[in-house]
Amino acid sequence: MMPMALFIPLNKNKIMKKLIISLLIIQTAWAQQPTKRIEFEAPESYPEGVAFNKTANEFYVSSARLGTVGKVTKEGKYSELYADKSLKSTYGLKVHPDCKKLYVCSGDANYSKFSTPDTKKKMARLVIIDLKSGKKTSDIDLSGLVPGEHFPNDLTFDDKGNVYITDSYADVIYKVDSSGKASIFSKSELLKSAGVGPNGVVFHPQGFLLVANNGTGALVKIEIANPEKAAKVKIDQFFPSADGLLLNDVNTLTLVQNGGVNKIFKIKTADNWVSAQATESTSIEDRFAFPSTAAMSGNETWIMNANFSELTEGNNVPSKKFSLQQAVFNPIKK
Repeated sequence: MMPMALFIPLNKNKIMKKLIISLLIIQTAWAQQPTKRIEFEAPESYPEGVAFNKTANEFYVSSARLGTVGKVTKEGKYSELYADKSLKSTYGLKVHPDCKKLYVCSGDANYSKFSTPDTKKKMARLVIIDLKSGKKTSDIDLSGLVPGEHFPNDLTFDDKGNVYITDSYADVIYKVDSSGKASIFSKSELLKSAGVGPNGVVFHPQGFLLVANNGTGALVKIEIANPEKAAKVKIDQFFPSADGLLLNDVNTLTLVQNGGVNKIFKIKTADNWVSAQATESTSIEDRFAFPSTAAMSGNETWIMNANFSELTEGNNVPSKKFSLQQAVFNPIKK
């Protein structure tokens, strides 16, 4: 008979081995946890746009399915800010620099629960909401500026009080001046695409727009003083299904990409956006759910999880809960 003492080290080795394996499993699972989320309940809304109001310390979200505009606190409390039965879908939205008004793109491009033949791919409106009262102050029709189908998708402000709105089906950018007069700003060939064209847009203080072409994956630079002077920003990769853009500083841009990629990129330039390169991105383990647009709250970047894959897959049970998710960036290994 083998002495009992000889069995003890073997048992200890087995226990230690199991403990090490368990710790590795826990560590791996912890490393793959998604980043922080603000979950909120807004049944069937499928929000696409997000904006942050630093004065009120709250987010505003749109609704591709219901056409409403909602408020979301950092604690995840949702409440309706504005509803209008004539609105079919709301998409990109931005808080005016004075923090008193909210500008909203409204159309009927794809997912509206209330779509009609009279509005489907025809409606294009810029709606302005007073944030204190929650009432609409302006409703500007853009649909007559260009014939054909329409999808008002995103917007940005310049430093002169003008607003620029991308139309992803008409492949144009509209301009609405401070008096509310609407016109065509650019019909550049670089905005064209077989499907969804110009999407996210930002104004650069050096006097130009940066626009994401969703279909081609290109980033386009358009001079404010000469809208026909447009050029592709030279980048060593394309971003098909590029959606929202966010200008962090004069040399840094945040780009949201969905379409199965579902990652957020930071893009940097050293020559005023003649060329650029993607330097940072989120991790695939963050598991963004069809990310669409981005908003800054202090130093934090928050991404709207639009969950549109549920709608394209014909989900019969619409979601009740949605989320804003923090983007944490890591250097891209070259």
